[in-house]
Amino acid sequence: MTHCLRMNKPTIDIITLGCSKNLVDSENLMGLFEANGYHVTHDAENPQGDIAVVNTCGFIEDAKQESIDTILELAQAKEEGRLKKLFVMGCLSERYLAELEAEIPEVDGWYGKFNYKQLLKDLERLDSLENLDVLEAHRHITTPKHYAYLKISEGCDRHCAYCAIPLITGRHQSRPMQEILDEVRWLVSQGTCEFQVIAQELTYYGIDIDGKQHIAELIEKMADIPGVEWIRLHYAYPAHFPWELLRVMREKKNVCKYLDIALQHISDHMLDRMQRHVTKEQTYELIRRLREEVPGIHIRTTLMVGFPGETDEDFQELIAFTKWARFERMGAFAYSEEDGTYSANNYEDDVPAEVKQQRLDRLMRVQQNISAEIEAAKIGQTLRVIIDRKEGDWFVGRTEFCSPEVDPEVLIPASEQLTIGRFYDARITDAEEFDLYATTI
Repeated sequence: MTHCLRMNKPTIDIITLGCSKNLVDSENLMGLFEANGYHVTHDAENPQGDIAVVNTCGFIEDAKQESIDTILELAQAKEEGRLKKLFVMGCLSERYLAELEAEIPEVDGWYGKFNYKQLLKDLERLDSLENLDVLEAHRHITTPKHYAYLKISEGCDRHCAYCAIPLITGRHQSRPMQEILDEVRWLVSQGTCEFQVIAQELTYYGIDIDGKQHIAELIEKMADIPGVEWIRLHYAYPAHFPWELLRVMREKKNVCKYLDIALQHISDHMLDRMQRHVTKEQTYELIRRLREEVPGIHIRTTLMVGFPGETDEDFQELIAFTKWARFERMGAFAYSEEDGTYSANNYEDDVPAEVKQQRLDRLMRVQQNISAEIEAAKIGQTLRVIIDRKEGDWFVGRTEFCSPEVDPEVLIPASEQLTIGRFYDARITDAEEFDLYATTI
């Protein structure tokens, strides 16, 4: 009887917008649905299920607009009878729940960032969720099975002037270390060998538990788990950096020499107004020490132009810093005022849009030249590569210095008959700005 009921349950399409932290939430929700007999698809090009769930992003204006446009498109599908029910979850609805409920009545249910289990309860009309907690570990991995994102905390206590994340996700909350390590072991048992460790601020891990930074301890214990081949670290913070982490990165071969650390700016004027709690001198020292203690490290950073009050002198400092630091990976964006943030409440958005764009374009031109030179220097080197997929005449892979979807890839001729998810030693034969070419040896 139970089997028959499960077979008749509706199909659910989950659409994930925003960052990899949202993706992990969607994967957990998919696991819950599947464990309760639902058939679930993820990011279908044309959702055809009975139910659609949109996991929204509310970080910046463009992301919010994409989320709203997606909801409205699916609301139209519901109106036309192509969809039976529509639910929304995630950061946008966490932040703007009352407004969204009033504006888009076609949505059958709104959920925030943390109560997605309630959606399953509402569908099942369950009296209790006691049996659902144990299903967290069985998330449905939507990435190629050889790599997965591993979220170690939620929220942020930093309160940078421009950032709405603390308004959405609240204070920093570290996951219990044993829970994380158990998830790693489970993922390894499912074929995962590469882990992208993610958090809004991973260096803060453990502070809320006992007042101490435990990120180095966590990563070292992860590295000792059999089957863990690569660990890559995302979203560190420059102030009060846990130096012990560099020892782990240096000593553990499966901890990639890669660090994603958003710096945002370099001038003391801007860092102070942004409430970054770090100085120009400390930032230069941080980069020097990262490169000295972990030779060969690849640093990914994010920089911002056009923050309120940014002068031409501030921007010139940023250009000079970028040329000096020679970041292997860099993203940049123009300041966008976000409701409720300190900067929105206290500063005038006084840098004209055309000036923001000019500064952004110039900064990215500088970085493009640096990136091209760094990648070209790899020609002739032999690097370990993991194969992600096959596209046309090429196998597409990555080195330890490359995170999925955002960093350069390695293209190897498909004639070599490689296996997706396996590691190979590859000799780099050519380089472009965003791709390397190689042959296996």
